[in-house]
Amino acid sequence: MLPVLQHLVSIIDRKQTWALLNNILIKAEDNGLRFVATDMEVELVANIQADVTDNGMVTLSSRKLMDICRNLPEESLLDIELSGNKVLLTSGKSRFNLGTMPPDEFPVLGSIEIAESVTVKQNELKDLIERTYFSMAQQDVRQTLNGLLLELTGTGARAVATDGHRLSLVDSSSAIKVNNPYQVILPRKGVQELLRLLSNSEDIAELQLGKKHLRVELDGMCMTSNLIEGSYPDYNRVFPSEIDHSLVVCRDSLRQAISRVMVLSSEKSRGVRLAAEEDALRVFSHNQEMDQEEATDEIEAEFGGELIEIGFNGSYILDALNAIEGEKVEILIGRNNSSGVFKGIGDESARYVIMPMRL
Repeated sequence: MLPVLQHLVSIIDRKQTWALLNNILIKAEDNGLRFVATDMEVELVANIQADVTDNGMVTLSSRKLMDICRNLPEESLLDIELSGNKVLLTSGKSRFNLGTMPPDEFPVLGSIEIAESVTVKQNELKDLIERTYFSMAQQDVRQTLNGLLLELTGTGARAVATDGHRLSLVDSSSAIKVNNPYQVILPRKGVQELLRLLSNSEDIAELQLGKKHLRVELDGMCMTSNLIEGSYPDYNRVFPSEIDHSLVVCRDSLRQAISRVMVLSSEKSRGVRLAAEEDALRVFSHNQEMDQEEATDEIEAEFGGELIEIGFNGSYILDALNAIEGEKVEILIGRNNSSGVFKGIGDESARYVIMPMRL
């Protein structure tokens, strides 16, 4: 029961002002126990097997219940008994009396309007999200940028995230059948909780998509998240229409070089400058707050053009490199240094656009 409680507690907002939402709803039914947690944006329902003698429901402090279970010996049995406005928990010689709150007032989402329902392997959906979500905006006035775009085309799935300074786009080649192309924008909380639930296995997750909600059923749990309303920006316009320069480098070499020079980069901008010339890429940083601090590094590169220099946020490059698969990465520089596109050699499924910086 402890792993289930840990998932449920992660849903609950620590800053929640409505005391009831610090609790979880427990329903005792003929076939076991049903747990419900919500913060009014994301709801998680989990079912576990249990021997039930009397049906009923109660709400208990989620963290107290989790801490009690965490401190019990492994494989121990827990007996839950409702008596008046208190619940008695018994395990061996351990006894705990917990206060309750009215279960009838606990908000439960229930059924939702569903437009499309699809199945996908958990590891594929997790990979799709993990390789894009870091580019989501945080508290942007453009609400749609604060979420992750999940797009179902009938031939596969696509995830897109952007904060206006960078963009991540990853395609999944899995055949996902939908009656019509469909888009949803999942908020940050929904993305984070979905990632916690998804495993690296090929077990199936069912996605139920509606106009206002996304529901995901997997491994005996059901997560429902509100969606961000509105139209996502035309992300295709972010990709440069014309490419002036292209170079290829070892992904690990570039990642290590950027990590080294960023030690002396500005803590505010995290900027690094890339300078490509024949067969080499130089990476350097300069700390504007500490005028005499600078760092340089150099790695091999497949490049035969004239000298080019362009500045980027080094943290953005590292995020992209960590998500790209393969040994080598191609860097495409748009006309007039308008942007940089980072992608793995031979892998067209993932592309990362980063806007340049003046350094």
